[in-house]
Amino acid sequence: MVSATVGTGTALGAVVVSLLAAPAQAATPTGTNHAGTERAAVAAAAAPDDAGLRAILRTARSQGAPGAMARIDDNGTVHRLVEGVADRATGRTISTNDRFRVGSVTKSFSAVVLLQLVDEGRLKLDKSVNSYLPGLLPDSRITVRHVLSHRSGLYDYTNDMFARTVPGFEAVRNKVFSYRDLVKLSLKNPRTNAPGAAYSYSNTNFVVAGMLIEKLTGHSVGTEYQKRIFTPLNLTNTFYVHPGTAIPGRHANGYLNPDTAGAALVDSTKQTASWAQSAGAIISTPHDLDAFFSALLRGKLVSAAQLTQMTKWTRVNSNTSYGLGLRRRDLSCGISVYGHTGTVQGYYTYAFTTKDGKRSLTALANTSNNITVLNTMYRTLESAFCGKPATTAAARVAAPDAAPLERHEDIAPAITRD
Repeated sequence: MVSATVGTGTALGAVVVSLLAAPAQAATPTGTNHAGTERAAVAAAAAPDDAGLRAILRTARSQGAPGAMARIDDNGTVHRLVEGVADRATGRTISTNDRFRVGSVTKSFSAVVLLQLVDEGRLKLDKSVNSYLPGLLPDSRITVRHVLSHRSGLYDYTNDMFARTVPGFEAVRNKVFSYRDLVKLSLKNPRTNAPGAAYSYSNTNFVVAGMLIEKLTGHSVGTEYQKRIFTPLNLTNTFYVHPGTAIPGRHANGYLNPDTAGAALVDSTKQTASWAQSAGAIISTPHDLDAFFSALLRGKLVSAAQLTQMTKWTRVNSNTSYGLGLRRRDLSCGISVYGHTGTVQGYYTYAFTTKDGKRSLTALANTSNNITVLNTMYRTLESAFCGKPATTAAARVAAPDAAPLERHEDIAPAITRD
């Protein structure tokens, strides 16, 4: 069953580009401009294509997602679309009010806390991580900026942890790791590149970010998220419950697709998410993610100087760049959107907003390890920000059989699946 509603409200708009980028490659920061200029403003954007979004959500369900949803905040006008179920056992329809695990969208929250600490004079982006956490890393040339931009060269421990999807998950579902445990897992492997030499996505980087937050503040990351972001923005449905295993209140269950074709989906809702922590353990809702990214791009969370640092881009592929805990996606209509993707067992999230924060999208499918669904959900960005396809090129991007645009990067980026 599909439902769609459009209304008005006062929610902050935001869009998180939340999922996975294409294969990593060497790149250099390109500053805040791209393709010569920022090519479009929200004022010039077409209205969201609700019919196109409905079709995308239906397609995702036909491809194996139990449910899918999208919420757009278009400068106070809210679009809500849903398809399928939040819980396969009860058959309850998925809702844009449901809470879910946001995965690597957490990285943007962690980056905001560290940039606030820069604003407070307690942290310097170009200072060695080891100057704050003595002896942690094997190379003192690795800076805070390298960590936040995935240019440290630190190996992603999830490559080994989740080389086999279901067995890997079940081995850590109820396990509690320390940050140092996770860093040690990374350091068992060679680094991928010299500090600053190339972009290479790694969850290890944002484990280090969590350690920096706790060292500099003397508090847990959960406390700092709450004090600095959740409470000021009134994100009442956003939580950091690690190492608790349950999602509080009404939520969408997550369903992990096994590697073996035809095997049953695994309900992966309950887990510590300790393997992710400051790299991926936040729980939220579409409303709260829209509000968060809108506030960030509107300059309500960090100073203009630090937002400029956050948006110094490293090119990842033809349509994706990475800043400091923030992704930029360049769409077919010339609009760029800003946010993050998120993959955690059972959930694919895209959360992005426009440069002025006035139009935001959060889209979710409650499955993972299904690259077909991942590619389908990417297309929600086109419908939300570009409107109905008006050109052949745009139509090709929005077409159900479009060439793959995404790959699994948020978890085990070196592992090729499907």
